[in-house]
Amino acid sequence: MSVPISYLSVILIWSTTPLAIQWSGNDVGFQFGVAARMTIGLIALLALLRVMKIELPWHLKARRVYLISGLTLYIAMTFVYWAAQQIPSGWISVVFGLSPIFTSVLASVILKDSRLSGIRLSGMTIGLIGLMVVFIEGISISVATMLGITAVVISAASQSLGAVLIKQQQPDFHPMAITAGSIFIALPLFILNCIVVGGWPEVIPLRPALSILYLGLVGSTIGFPLYFYLLKNLTAERVAIVTLITPVTALLLGAFFNDELISGKVVLGTTLILAGLTIYEYGKYLPHVNKWKIRWLQRPL
Repeated sequence: MSVPISYLSVILIWSTTPLAIQWSGNDVGFQFGVAARMTIGLIALLALLRVMKIELPWHLKARRVYLISGLTLYIAMTFVYWAAQQIPSGWISVVFGLSPIFTSVLASVILKDSRLSGIRLSGMTIGLIGLMVVFIEGISISVATMLGITAVVISAASQSLGAVLIKQQQPDFHPMAITAGSIFIALPLFILNCIVVGGWPEVIPLRPALSILYLGLVGSTIGFPLYFYLLKNLTAERVAIVTLITPVTALLLGAFFNDELISGKVVLGTTLILAGLTIYEYGKYLPHVNKWKIRWLQRPL
């Protein structure tokens, strides 16, 4: 697949995932929705690994990576699936737009291998102000909406933490194997959630069924390898543009297909988050920004 087609595919998948997550929990329970998605995803990944003759290692280091990734995946997916039943689907992508900032801050603390410049701190501040605007809108609607936004923040932070901890382990095997091993660890926890809290639906309506199938086959099995394909063939800065596009497209898709209202505060909050992320990612290309750079934890970039 060509790079442009892969790029557009990742944008499409990431834009539609929040809406599909919300639909997959309707009438069947979000616990069943995520458990069914992960089951389908694991089966598809294992089949793909076999066809592509990619090894699924099970040595000590691999098990450690699977455990870290699996537990953070479980936390992230549980919170975001619950949140999808409380807030408009487009809001999920807006909050997840802050993931690169979360990841960078956690990497600075845990890996001690980066520094934050003044321009990056400015971008981070603007993004967090945008998040607070969205929080204010959530509070004005209901407590459940506010808790839904909080759950998405926890989900995004958990995903970022998992990425940093995995990088700390320096795995030397295929990303698809990491994904399969992670789901293998997380799946029993999702199934337990479904049995203890959610239960099994007697009937699965067509829209939740198609959403679960889409997330399992496309979101988990195709989207992840395409993302790593882009990282291999493009600069990190160009790949990061995806996080600037998907919040807008997700909001529009939610409004068009799910009749979700896009209020003025949500537009303002989204604009601030995307502006902050843009400054955070690309502010270093502005002239004379080096004079604002400050060392953080006394480590080089």
